[in-house]
Amino acid sequence: MTVTGWNLDNSYARLPKTFFTSLNPIAVRSPKLVILNYPLAKSLGLNVEALRSKDGVEVLAGNRIPEGSLPLAQAYAGHQFGHFALLGDGRAVLLGEQITPQGDRVDIQLKGSGRTPYSRGGDGRATLGPMLREYIISEAMHALGIATTRSLAVATTGESVIRETEQPGAILTRVATSHLRVGTFQFVSEWGTAPDLRILADYTLYRHFPDFDVAPNNYLLLLQEVIKRQAMLIAKWQLVGFIHGVMNTDNMALSGETIDYGPCAFMDVYDPATVFSSIDVKGRYAYGNQPSIAGWNLARFAETLLPLLHVDQDQAVELAQDAISGFTELYHNHWLSGMRAKLGIFNEEKQDESLIDDLLSNMQKYRADYTNTFRALTFDTLKDTVLYGNSEFAKWHELWQERLGRQQESKASSHQLMRNSNPAVIPRNHRVEAALEAAVEKEDYSVMEKLLDVLSSPYAHSTEQADYCTLPELSARPYRTFCGT
Repeated sequence: MTVTGWNLDNSYARLPKTFFTSLNPIAVRSPKLVILNYPLAKSLGLNVEALRSKDGVEVLAGNRIPEGSLPLAQAYAGHQFGHFALLGDGRAVLLGEQITPQGDRVDIQLKGSGRTPYSRGGDGRATLGPMLREYIISEAMHALGIATTRSLAVATTGESVIRETEQPGAILTRVATSHLRVGTFQFVSEWGTAPDLRILADYTLYRHFPDFDVAPNNYLLLLQEVIKRQAMLIAKWQLVGFIHGVMNTDNMALSGETIDYGPCAFMDVYDPATVFSSIDVKGRYAYGNQPSIAGWNLARFAETLLPLLHVDQDQAVELAQDAISGFTELYHNHWLSGMRAKLGIFNEEKQDESLIDDLLSNMQKYRADYTNTFRALTFDTLKDTVLYGNSEFAKWHELWQERLGRQQESKASSHQLMRNSNPAVIPRNHRVEAALEAAVEKEDYSVMEKLLDVLSSPYAHSTEQADYCTLPELSARPYRTFCGT
């Protein structure tokens, strides 16, 4: 282990060479560290002061290869808006896998580190705004208790990147349980061999499901476990109003972590048709479509596993279909359980779902803010919502109170359950934009640092968070996000 604390292994580099291309990041002119995730660095066993040193920043910018690293760009494919394509890490390099003091294995990847064979004509670079955006949103998701890749650091490069305008270049250091994707399997299924596919499946089991190596059918188990993790993940997205924005198959991680924070955003006004991404012109990845898209992506994953599920094609298809058919119920159960918690409900009654649906219908009809409505229900501050005063909501509220009265748990217990299930703050789009503007335009990171501090304890419901619950001013133009590529 080095003084900095790098303790890297390279198990992915020991896989067949068709899975990746070995190459170093492309050096940058004048790297400068602009933000470092101190708690994450310490949990990884890294020396914070050494990371902040000149040599440490050189590693985070791709100018210096840490000891033990075998850098590579991963190959993968994917359905982008339903269309299959050869993809790969076009602007990212995996430095290796850090073995933490707890014995965990996590990928360390530099995003924006230059061209690779998978760049498809791109420059392989990233701009400061989108990298800071990923840092903010991924860390907010972590604080919300949602499985996600993490952000260790962002460093500027001292070089300009041309998109629509000239923008400052930057590199994000991303930490993930792994970067194995549905698209990784699609690549091997399309261009690899049968032994390659088995090697990849065994490797995925080794990385994410090591306790299941004695299952009757390990590859069916792999499919089932990935389905379970995705069902839980998407339910948690829906429960906080998170919209990923680009749920292509290459952006579905087999670990069950949220990955790729390009055009993502959080919903203000409740509307299942909400879309923020500038490129999602048909609403394929709208908030209300995310569960069904996840099921579609998982079906593509199942297709790649067919040769491993059974020697008989028909039986393989039947096994895959049976597994995929369970996703909707798994997702729905997680979502329903989460919605009960958001309403302070501990037990189950058949009419709970209609109670929840009626609330959501009221919220949609009266254009109520998603997060603040549940916050108002938690603290009985309904006068602050647009729902207050209308007869439909008054009737719903009466039914809800009757429902709470039919459970054994006390009102205090219900209140605490709601506090723990309804965040006070989310990364409001206007707050994120203000932080990015200050950082990119003025090199002022104080706005972002304050926002990160507030978002780090979303269930605290502190007085300091109150200002971050306010909605943006009304605008004639809908809010739009961009991939930032």
